[in-house]
Amino acid sequence: MAITQRRGCRSYITILHQRWGKRESAIAVAGFAAVLLTFSFILSSDSSSSDRFSGTGTDGFVPLTFLSNAVQRGACNCLDGSVPAYHFQKGFGYGSRRWVLHIEGGGWCNTVASCTFRKTTALGSSKYMDHQVLFSGILSGDQSHNPDFYNWNKVKIRYCDGASFTGHPESERNNDTKLFFRGQLIWEAMMDELLSIGLSNAQEALLSGCSAGGLATLIHCDDFREILPKDARVKCLSDAGFFLNEQDVAGNATIQSFYHDVVHLQGTAGSLKQDCVAKMEPSKCFFPQNFVKSINTPVFFVNPTYDFWQIKNILVPRSADPRGHWHNCHLNIRNCSPEQIEVLQGFRNSFLKALSELQQMKDVGMFINSCYIHCQTWISETWHGPYSPKINNKTIAESVGDWFFERKVSKHIDCPYPCNPTCYHMDFTLHRR
Repeated sequence: MAITQRRGCRSYITILHQRWGKRESAIAVAGFAAVLLTFSFILSSDSSSSDRFSGTGTDGFVPLTFLSNAVQRGACNCLDGSVPAYHFQKGFGYGSRRWVLHIEGGGWCNTVASCTFRKTTALGSSKYMDHQVLFSGILSGDQSHNPDFYNWNKVKIRYCDGASFTGHPESERNNDTKLFFRGQLIWEAMMDELLSIGLSNAQEALLSGCSAGGLATLIHCDDFREILPKDARVKCLSDAGFFLNEQDVAGNATIQSFYHDVVHLQGTAGSLKQDCVAKMEPSKCFFPQNFVKSINTPVFFVNPTYDFWQIKNILVPRSADPRGHWHNCHLNIRNCSPEQIEVLQGFRNSFLKALSELQQMKDVGMFINSCYIHCQTWISETWHGPYSPKINNKTIAESVGDWFFERKVSKHIDCPYPCNPTCYHMDFTLHRR
């Protein structure tokens, strides 16, 4: 399984480099490859660890469900016009009126060309989505892997709009390629359908997401709170969704330029925090650091300060490293020179500075570790287990549970790399064989 996924990711990236320019292929779908590579890495990171993960097979496969109300709404489409979809597993016992939703990640598309290619993949069309997916990590039905949420109603929301569920159809007139920019409408239709199958009676609910899905979680967090019963406990969890607005090592605003293109291509301003949009250019309101303080719903942040996606696409994109001085460092953080580690520590400091005010907020929780990884909540091995990443002897799942159920204050910030021996560090040299 892991070998097949690695080959699939490699061939996918090769196709992108052939069809797009370096900047587009480096950012627009890197999140998709990152998620798959993380998953395959953890399953096959080294032969000596195979005995650690013997319980993984107890997690269940869950079938794909197409939105039944998409046709009735008349305007709810993936990039290619196909019907959006999700996976749903019914809760039981104590969890029958409790819900955890997880929004899939997978980068963004910022041009007609990149969105046109994206619609030929599962990130732009439900035609290519797997008919069954494995529920693991925060969606696991195994109590030993997911002690607080194992028996809840669980939903994986598939991501097929390319703009973190913020696109608006008014922007479609700017292209003549039959692309549908309807992420906001997908979000609304998805919530309507979930409400109709039981979410409207929720006593407790947690909206979560990974990467671009983590960003979507933050953008729609208060909307999610608004549609649920007033007496329900409702909170949000963003995993690797806190993308920094930082210049790259060459002094270029690479990620800001990219987000500007996403926001203007898909007309997302109407979905962003309006108090933020009133103060600054809308694309800057795609960066969590500029709007999270105005989120009224309790939020938990799971993020590595050495997020490999951000290091590869924000801090040191290919355009900023034409001679490949960072190539080996990108492949494995252990290959980084002392000078490169110093640059990474500076990025970590910027990350912690962006979080500093949030640390003082009562309803905010966080698990900020020092691992070279991206997305850690949807995989059982990094979510909760004897060999999971820990801070203060707490796994991510335990930290999130403490915060959600208000058992204790849960704000965990790791010491700098390489201090934490429990970390999983991605080694991309494994995926070049």
